[in-house]
Amino acid sequence: MPVQIEKKITGYAVKNEQEEAAKAAQLEAEQAQEIEHMHENVGRPEVLVGSTYKIKPPMSDHALYITINDIVLNPDTDHEMRRPYEIFLNSKNMDYFQWVVALTRVISAVFRKGGDVTFLVEEMKNVFDPKGGYFKTGGRFMPSLVAELGYAIETHMKTIGLLQSEEMSEHQRQILDEKRDEYVAKKGENVKEGEFPESAQLCMKCHTKAMILMDGCMTCLNCGDSKCG
Repeated sequence: MPVQIEKKITGYAVKNEQEEAAKAAQLEAEQAQEIEHMHENVGRPEVLVGSTYKIKPPMSDHALYITINDIVLNPDTDHEMRRPYEIFLNSKNMDYFQWVVALTRVISAVFRKGGDVTFLVEEMKNVFDPKGGYFKTGGRFMPSLVAELGYAIETHMKTIGLLQSEEMSEHQRQILDEKRDEYVAKKGENVKEGEFPESAQLCMKCHTKAMILMDGCMTCLNCGDSKCG
């Protein structure tokens, strides 16, 4: 469709698509450079935002407190992100002192290095105590105290959006709750809200003692894992 030009032409230029694409790529690269990512040269601000998690293993008389402080990168922009910067472990139990200091320094160094630090979670959760693990309230099995530290770090990373939670739908959760009530009534067990039957078996996926025989198939009441697929 022809376009009528009503104003006086004062100049003209031929549009070069390659030059336009190069300029757009350069602009995008400049914008990417302005986004600050976590790396070891990022200076520590005077104030950091943090969260503290409490762990009380049954083999210790004292609790262990995990404090994770985060740094906020690119504040007040569309690229604002919160990343873990340092970790502190504190307990009255001096038996933990050496490895607590070591873990504090090593994990904090990994945090400040930047990149994908989520691998720490799986590495720590897979540490097994040769003397055997323990069960937490609610039936979750912890293979070691270090593994429970890994779960605490995982919880924190999910809170700040560094890891995504694999949550069941409301419909799935409702079905499992109904099956749990049905199983408990059949077995005549007394189970508190949010807990699992004492006769349940250990689920090897979520390490929770919540696996029961449901509709002819072993199913976990905690994560929904089923032997029948």
